[in-house]
Amino acid sequence: MPLYDCMLLLKPHVKKEALMDLVAKVGKHVYRKNGVLTDLKSFGTVQLGYGIKKLDGRYYQGQLMQMTVMTPPSFNNELHYLNKEDRLLRWLLVKHRDIKFGFDFLGEDDAKADLSKFRSNIYEIEEEEEEEDDDEDDDEYNVDESEKKSV
Repeated sequence: MPLYDCMLLLKPHVKKEALMDLVAKVGKHVYRKNGVLTDLKSFGTVQLGYGIKKLDGRYYQGQLMQMTVMTPPSFNNELHYLNKEDRLLRWLLVKHRDIKFGFDFLGEDDAKADLSKFRSNIYEIEEEEEEEDDDEDDDEYNVDESEKKSV
């Protein structure tokens, strides 16, 4: 079963009990589908980049929650009951990918050697480009002496 992040953006005035009730509701739905809730994070109240308009007003803040779950792929189609939830501003389900970064990507043994080669290559390329640019600029500003006399 793949790993998913379920992001829930709730209205800022929602109480902790109502918030936990909604999280429990989604968690029970995951459990009914033989899934597992692996992680739960609360980011607290966050400022939004733009107002989200709902029937009871426009919201510029929200409470952000992240639930990491392991469920079957059909779980996405069954979360649409969240659209009718009055406490929610937005929700999003994102699938985790098997992407590795940094030393995990390169491997622990040769990571430092590979990174140092990469860094030195960048600087060499930049120096070559600067030298090429200098040569081209000289041709533009060379003025023939015959042109000076005719002016």
